[in-house]
Amino acid sequence: MKVILLEDVKTLGKKGQIIEVNDGYARNFVLPKKLGLEASTKNLNDLKLKQAHAEKLAAEQLEEAKQFADRLSELVIDVSIKSGEGGKTFGSVSSKEIVREAQLQHGIELDKKKVVLSEAIKNFGVYEVGVKLHPQVTASLKVKVQEEK
Repeated sequence: MKVILLEDVKTLGKKGQIIEVNDGYARNFVLPKKLGLEASTKNLNDLKLKQAHAEKLAAEQLEEAKQFADRLSELVIDVSIKSGEGGKTFGSVSSKEIVREAQLQHGIELDKKKVVLSEAIKNFGVYEVGVKLHPQVTASLKVKVQEEK
């Protein structure tokens, strides 16, 4: 019997796959536990429509992420940190501070877990910081670190 999986099943396959199982296994395990549906023409058409819709949503999300990345690349975020004698800084600039300043200065909501700092920012200057917006899109954000007055 051909079955369309509704969930990932460890021994059978992933969600959305069409698999061949024994009739008894399908009637007694897969169908009663709502792990799959019989692969009838109606169910196959429904599956195709769902997959097409999912692909369309994924394409729209990718496009939105690219547009947001273009917008982020034009921005400069000013961050101030304390310094002692000789221009030595106290501490470093964290992703949490970058996200807070982006919200205050430009009204942009970012997730601190998505801000990628290759190394700690411990000196004054302008730095390029990556922001992971989508699995395929990483934006570049300029962070200007200056002395707190």
